Amino acid sequence: MTTLDHSYVEKGSWKPDLFKDKVVFVTGGAGTICKVQTEALVLLGANAAVIGRNEKKTKDAAADIAKLRPGAKVIGIGNVDVREVQDLAGAVKQTVDELGKIDFVIAGAAGNFLADFNHLSTKAFKAVVSIDLLGSFNTVKACFEQLKKNKGAIIFVSATLHYYGVPFQSHVGAAKAGVDALSNALAVELGPLGIRSNCIAPGMIDGTEGMARLTPPGSDPLQTRVPLQRLGTTRDIADSTVYLFSPAADYVTGTVSVNDGGAWHMGNFTGNLYPKVIIQQLSDPVSKL
Repeated sequence: MTTLDHSYVEKGSWKPDLFKDKVVFVTGGAGTICKVQTEALVLLGANAAVIGRNEKKTKDAAADIAKLRPGAKVIGIGNVDVREVQDLAGAVKQTVDELGKIDFVIAGAAGNFLADFNHLSTKAFKAVVSIDLLGSFNTVKACFEQLKKNKGAIIFVSATLHYYGVPFQSHVGAAKAGVDALSNALAVELGPLGIRSNCIAPGMIDGTEGMARLTPPGSDPLQTRVPLQRLGTTRDIADSTVYLFSPAADYVTGTVSVNDGGAWHMGNFTGNLYPKVIIQQLSDPVSKL
């Protein structure tokens, strides 16, 4: 996993203090991708609220991020379930009380696991859709007054799974398709208020939990099927985040920034899973409702 340090500012593409006096509210901020997104913004001058369910993990992540820049204010707010809008409303209030405002929102809380349709219960399907899609809606809903007041910007962390059929990922694909649709609708509705809404769709990002879970067993090195011939890094996602929140993207809204090295053009990566393994799973008589 890529973790950022001061070289991101000293040797990177972005000018120091790009986000001075800005505040970002990040759900899933202790996760692999969202933590590095937050690190980049804090290194470039922002203060941040890291939101998560696991209180210790969330507070530890916030403390780590705060060390990156002298004077940075980064708070960790745990015990927040994005499926409960009142939890998020409380986190927004604490953020405004402690950091003064919210300019940027990253809706990054997500759930995922491998499950074929036969073994995917309705409860499990609902859980993923509720975290990924309803949680994204709730996040923006809770932050709306601050976004309106500060002419803020939103980034939803999406995926490329729904660009084609990916076995064992029907729940996540459906949820992320909804996230894209939500972002597009908000771009149109909230644009007159000065609020921008965009998605970032990571592809295969090296060192992430998702990558470890979703790599087909026994497959060829996946980077050989990526046009740019490498796996992505969390820094790639961080750079897209910085761009979309920066003044350089002031006229960019309603877009999906696909960060996958062109891999989605190559079709899905099921490899030797299809169709033998899938038929085997679907033939299993045990099916959970």
